[in-house]
Amino acid sequence: MRMKFSPGLAAALALLCCSPSVAAVDQVSPRARQVHDAALVLDTHLDTPANLRRPGWSIADNHQHEGDLSQVDLPRMKSGGLDGGFWVVYTAQGARDVEGNRAARDHGLERLTSIHEMLAAHADALELALTAEDAERIAASGKRVAFISMENAAPLASDPSLLTAYHRLGLRMLGITHVRNNDFGDSSTDPKGAEWNGLSPAGKALVGEANRLGIVLDASHASDAVFDQLLALSRAPIVLSHTSADAVYDHPRNIDDERIRRLAAKGGVIHVNAFGGYLIPTPKIPAREQALDVLSKEYGPEGKMPVDRIPAYLAARRAIEARYPVKRATLDDYMAHLLHILKVAGPEHVGIGADWDGGGGVVGLEDVAALPLITERLLRAGYSEQDVRNIWGGNLLRVLRQAQAAGSAGNQNAPGSSL
Repeated sequence: MRMKFSPGLAAALALLCCSPSVAAVDQVSPRARQVHDAALVLDTHLDTPANLRRPGWSIADNHQHEGDLSQVDLPRMKSGGLDGGFWVVYTAQGARDVEGNRAARDHGLERLTSIHEMLAAHADALELALTAEDAERIAASGKRVAFISMENAAPLASDPSLLTAYHRLGLRMLGITHVRNNDFGDSSTDPKGAEWNGLSPAGKALVGEANRLGIVLDASHASDAVFDQLLALSRAPIVLSHTSADAVYDHPRNIDDERIRRLAAKGGVIHVNAFGGYLIPTPKIPAREQALDVLSKEYGPEGKMPVDRIPAYLAARRAIEARYPVKRATLDDYMAHLLHILKVAGPEHVGIGADWDGGGGVVGLEDVAALPLITERLLRAGYSEQDVRNIWGGNLLRVLRQAQAAGSAGNQNAPGSSL
């Protein structure tokens, strides 16, 4: 059956051929494209599962006309050479009581289920990866790699032993917090400040259990104290799955050079974020925020918005943005963070985690179709082809191997679970 598009959607699709990412990638040199295509290109923070339950939305369709509402799908993964990455079980931090913890538990399991449903529905194009070897095999077969991670451990608050069930269902990376403190530790951005002065007792136990299971620990969004304690407690290297440089833009969500050096010294990897608000100052305009709130109430949550309502919603949102313009981060701003972090950590300890479908993306790097531009810039900056391969996936797979090896060794020495 032929799909019928609304006039607004048809107009948006007509503009697809001259969208910024498509036009920009045409400027990538043949050498950069060759290096990019030869690398195993993985991103450590794909918030795309937020779209999987949207009415009419499919990972198999090209949603480029949806702008930043949708930045990852199979057609654009192919055109941008994205082999896959970590698909995120994200849960917003809610009330930390019995009812709130139960809601977080159910939401996390629902999002995990949606990832597995996606994999089952598109088994010819996507496959679950549990190990570094899986990722290499899956990419070599022409399929896209689907690791699973958790952003915010709130789904585990009601029963931390659920981590074992998540692991059996594919979880291989665990982020402790999001934008608010939780039962496991402090966030870098909670307006109330520190609650635990780092990890809580439950958080420290969770670290031990993640190590036992071979799950990579992720310090993005966590406070500096949580980062310090993860680095000290973990038996395996840790990562920052989507974090940028405090030295380039001083923001609580970013990390300072001294900690980047300590992360590298312990074998960890920082994956650089493309969330504009963490790259450059972006002051909030009250009238703009109010207008966007009214629009949100009219159309409902973006993650539940039917595909046929997108054109009208985008038109209304763009009108608000034109009325109250704010400076937007660009590819140059993103590269300033990436190149700074590379100088501090070294190319063996840096990766890419752009926060796609979670607010990431900048002017000139609007979606995953534009990823070869990063390779172009890295080569232009003097990084070798091996450096590029390490940045895009090699460093990440090394950490995953080390985490799983540490888990195996720990299980031989301490067979019991600490939770």
